[in-house]
Amino acid sequence: MSDYILSCCAPADLTPEWVEKRDIKFVPFNVTLDGESVKDDMGVSLSPKELVMKMQQGADAKTSQVSTGEYIEYFKPFLEAGKDVVHVSLSTGISGTFQSACIAANDLMEKYPDRKIYTIDSMAASSGYGLLMELAADERDKGLSAEELAKWIEDNRLNLIHWFFSTDLSFYIKGGRISKTAGTIGQVLNICPLLNVDFEGRLTPREKIRTKKKVIKRIVEKMVEEADDGVNYNSKCFISQSDEELGKQVKDLVEETFPNLKGKVEMFDIGCTIASHTGPGTVALFFRGKKRVD
Repeated sequence: MSDYILSCCAPADLTPEWVEKRDIKFVPFNVTLDGESVKDDMGVSLSPKELVMKMQQGADAKTSQVSTGEYIEYFKPFLEAGKDVVHVSLSTGISGTFQSACIAANDLMEKYPDRKIYTIDSMAASSGYGLLMELAADERDKGLSAEELAKWIEDNRLNLIHWFFSTDLSFYIKGGRISKTAGTIGQVLNICPLLNVDFEGRLTPREKIRTKKKVIKRIVEKMVEEADDGVNYNSKCFISQSDEELGKQVKDLVEETFPNLKGKVEMFDIGCTIASHTGPGTVALFFRGKKRVD
């Protein structure tokens, strides 16, 4: 047991059982579904599958960042228990929650001068953020101090590679992320956009690929190109998805292509916060690789 708390936000898209096993704490996020407030608490209050089903039935899903006050209430018990905190936040390229965490941390450290809260921008999202937390827990368990672990996360976060694709553009159109005209044409042509998270932690479109079969092949090709040691990659690999069958197809192809993986590919649901924006038909692949530079 370490003498500090390792902490993240719910959109790391793991499971309550997983974070408990790895001794990682998390702060829930806020989702509004048809005007009703629901907590994104890694599926305890509302499962991601149920959220996506409701969205497909016409429900309106929106998100709001965690407030400074919520972070104060979250961090405070750890400090009162005599623990420092290493908190890794959802990417600033996606959410402003990092700033709220920083303000809360600075406020609390004035009140608890013997305690330290390290706040770090993950530059990551979904289970790519989760994979960063998994690797950080590995480093913590090797005996790193809170300060050493915070530096390790900052030094390694851009080596966590994220590739996403979506086979359903309807919620990208609804949310204004692509125009109605472009989205309609894309749907007619069976376009599956391939995106990644860039060096500033932003979700960035990279390629337009026709058909599910081709985009599944292409996302695994990206892993071959960018993973540490190519097809000899021997670290961990996570997938998150809002289409279990597509996710399984990617998982099977990754395990076939990379025989030296550290364990099997772990697959998670895309959590309620991220799924509120991407909707159904999305698969994301995460691994360690070449440092993001664009």
